[in-house]
Amino acid sequence: MIQAKCFYFNDFRECSTVLWDESGEGVIVDPGCNSDDEKNALCSFIDMKGIRPVKILLTHGHFDHVLGLTDCARKYNIPVYMHPADKEILKIDDFFTRTYGFRMPVIDIETTDIADGDIITFGNTELEVIHTPGHTPGGVCYYDKADKLLLSGDTLFAGSIGRTDHPGGDYDMLMESINTRLMDMDGDVTVIPGHGPHTSIADERTKNPFLQPFNLPEDEE
Repeated sequence: MIQAKCFYFNDFRECSTVLWDESGEGVIVDPGCNSDDEKNALCSFIDMKGIRPVKILLTHGHFDHVLGLTDCARKYNIPVYMHPADKEILKIDDFFTRTYGFRMPVIDIETTDIADGDIITFGNTELEVIHTPGHTPGGVCYYDKADKLLLSGDTLFAGSIGRTDHPGGDYDMLMESINTRLMDMDGDVTVIPGHGPHTSIADERTKNPFLQPFNLPEDEE
């Protein structure tokens, strides 16, 4: 059975998640740890639990989700998985960090391409890659069907959706991604977004103001 530990890192309170199961193997999703204290918090937890990280998974390439990418990949000597459509996003991350008054760590890690429908495995766990473009061209969610757990990155938040005013963002595409790829999931699927509190598919169907059509009775839809 999968277990998850979330850390809220950097000035943007980005959610970095460690997933692991009874095998002891695990993955790190969106390592946004920036300061030494944040990096120590992540690695100390992994060491304390005896987790063996085998992969790093990126939901997308925005800087706040990858600030600790190089350090984590080198420390654990593990591959990094990302949708190739976000490689251009990684290239402009340094520009955006400078606009916020700090510098982007050098990312010289080669990423392994993933695509919609791919299955990422670790230990006894399978995660399905769901391509959900809109926040970024290569944005993805990771879905553990067996444990009903969805890591939605910046596609879907509790009561909100990802912003689309950055380069590569597309509001209509994001709404299509959410409505056609996520809202048909079982209501009791737990959602871990890239920022903010956990939620569920049922709560987002009925309470998210961006998804109001799901509040209508069936005969009025």
